[in-house]
Amino acid sequence: MPALERLQKCLARCGYGSRRACETLIEAGRVRVNGAVASLGTKVDPASDRITVDNKPVQAAPPMLYLMLNKPAGYVTTRKDPHAKRTVMELLGEMGEWLYPVGRLDVDTEGLLLLTNDGDLTHQLLHPGKKVPKTYRARVKGVPEKEALERLRAGIELEDGMTAPAEVHFVRKNSEGATIEITLTEGRKRQIKRMCAAIDHPVLKLKRIQFGPLRLGQLAPGEWRVLTKYEVRLLKSLSSGKPV
Repeated sequence: MPALERLQKCLARCGYGSRRACETLIEAGRVRVNGAVASLGTKVDPASDRITVDNKPVQAAPPMLYLMLNKPAGYVTTRKDPHAKRTVMELLGEMGEWLYPVGRLDVDTEGLLLLTNDGDLTHQLLHPGKKVPKTYRARVKGVPEKEALERLRAGIELEDGMTAPAEVHFVRKNSEGATIEITLTEGRKRQIKRMCAAIDHPVLKLKRIQFGPLRLGQLAPGEWRVLTKYEVRLLKSLSSGKPV
């Protein structure tokens, strides 16, 4: 008997996004198996069943790929955007064919961006309950006093509610103000920019330097590298709660 697997798992493995995203494709009636519209309970044999999404054949899944990119400013974090001048996928060449960004960075935000075709890992790393820490270096206008930094650490009241406590370190003064590092365990839209604006020190430049256990290091803007096997194990350990 052939080994059958759930359709959404097969699609996620083939690079169609997280398992939940693939379930949405199925629920929308966009997926067919051997010509018939599929349902969430469908199981498939990827070796013999003909699977299509929007009437296009699903290609065999490539090996799992895990990349780190140093995103420059000016690039949109998405696979396709007809309104964007440049997307991060343009920086990856042929490697980007199967990859999807793990979360987003604003167009003017730089730094560490993970990309993978491992939909399950992506889902785990972005799940709010996992509280995966991400560290950003922000150059802000003016020099925040200790009281302002304590407000960031304790939580800031924003229009969408109080932020979770953050780890905040003063790095240095500079010609325009100061540089601080902020580690968050939540991922609201434009969160650091809104937090710093709330203490009257707006962000002038923002760069993510760490995602979970992985640091950007010396990777130059626009450059990428494949994660090591150990780094992949670290990410999976972080998402599963099991030690490496």
